[in-house]
Amino acid sequence: MSSEQDLRLTQSGEGWELAGPDASRFELVNEYLSHLLDRNYSPATVRAYGYDLLAFCRWLIDQANALDTVTTDTLLGYLRACREATIPGRAGPNVVSMTGQRLDRYAATTINRRLAAISGLFTFAGLRDPDAKNPVPRGREARWLASGEKSGMLAHTRRRHQPRSALRLREPKKLPVALSTADATKLVTSLRTWRDRAMAGLMLWCGLRSCEVLALHVKDVDIGGRWITVTGKGAKQRRVPLDADVASVIDVYLLAERPASDSDQLFLVAKGTHRGQGLTAAGLRTIFRYHRDLTGVAGGHPHALRHTFGTVLAEAGVDLAVMQALLGHAHVDTTARYVHLAPVHVKGEFDAARERIRTQLH
Repeated sequence: MSSEQDLRLTQSGEGWELAGPDASRFELVNEYLSHLLDRNYSPATVRAYGYDLLAFCRWLIDQANALDTVTTDTLLGYLRACREATIPGRAGPNVVSMTGQRLDRYAATTINRRLAAISGLFTFAGLRDPDAKNPVPRGREARWLASGEKSGMLAHTRRRHQPRSALRLREPKKLPVALSTADATKLVTSLRTWRDRAMAGLMLWCGLRSCEVLALHVKDVDIGGRWITVTGKGAKQRRVPLDADVASVIDVYLLAERPASDSDQLFLVAKGTHRGQGLTAAGLRTIFRYHRDLTGVAGGHPHALRHTFGTVLAEAGVDLAVMQALLGHAHVDTTARYVHLAPVHVKGEFDAARERIRTQLH
């Protein structure tokens, strides 16, 4: 019997746990996932950590290892296995990206997330048993400052930076990919229902993440005042101005299309056996997959609409702090990536600087 059959991840209430004949060998993992829920981590985050730890535990089974025998050398072996593993269903090794990387391998971000889950697991084990040795090697401290942290004379008010694991892979810095005006127009105009147009409008004209759109409740939308209360990552709330045209679409959706339901979630399933229930992330992906095929806009993913919004803000010269507040980024460094996507703005500043230099030289 393979490790996939011996061990699997199942949902238990709002949480997730390992199940199967070998689950008893990894009870620490289930306790850790329960601990994350107790710390108010979202169910989606717990699920992601659960699958990351499931992959690690299956590898341990194949290697005839147990959690309590894991050493740094074991983790180095797992890192090597992740780097060499191929993804089923992907194109073969002869297909590479524009940067020359094979597309049948796991991305560095995926491997780093797995390592972060493992690091959290053994940190949790150390909380329960202070004498337990953590096999995850400590690396240099992260340098990013969180919002509101001080420097200079008030440096003592800063939080201590958490050291990153020395196992972390270098991650390529990728710029957000925005849609062209023609592609964005083609994709949005192909949407036929008021619900789908409203969701696309919230991402394209208000900059919401797809998960934030699905998490909206009816009471979060102030159509008259044109404001939205958005719950973002880490349950952080922010208020975002509501575009007038999008407000009109939402108003029509609520009056003419939204099915009667006991759910106060804004966007609901309109047809089928799940009519009146909240639309899921899988349902949203299905909608956009259909319209990508219909329009031929290959990059027409929900997050591309948000990237398009950020790019337009950067090209308009909007202040970075304002962009950060609108997009809900924890770090301004993330927002600054959109400046690199604003060729019109950057070229204008470059031309102005060149003229100043010429004036001074002449």
